[in-house]
Amino acid sequence: MPRHQKELSINELEQKLNRSRSQLNKLMRKRMRLQTQMDALDREIKKIAGDGSVAGAVRTRAKNSISLADAIAKVLENGKPAVVSDVARSVRELGYRSSSPNFRAIVNQTLIKDKRFVSGGRGLYQLKK
Repeated sequence: MPRHQKELSINELEQKLNRSRSQLNKLMRKRMRLQTQMDALDREIKKIAGDGSVAGAVRTRAKNSISLADAIAKVLENGKPAVVSDVARSVRELGYRSSSPNFRAIVNQTLIKDKRFVSGGRGLYQLKK
């Protein structure tokens, strides 16, 4: 509260509180109406686009038939150590889809965390023997 504001009586505070509650209720009703309209638009978009793949539409995660760790294991089956960039490129070439703007970092994290992979030197990874 500002320093020089006059003190309000209990009645004045109650009136102010009631006005705030009323304004909040109006805004909540408006929000519900808008949400209903948005839901209807989403249904129309889904009808037209099918999978929702239109510009500006809400993105969904890519569906892959195998996990990232399994795809990496498939790439490293040859037994030779590989750098993270090459592994990420090869995984994408296998058909693995990701919308990550930094897919290489995701591959790197998976190589570090998954116990099937070991470091074969600085920046190199291979399947555990």
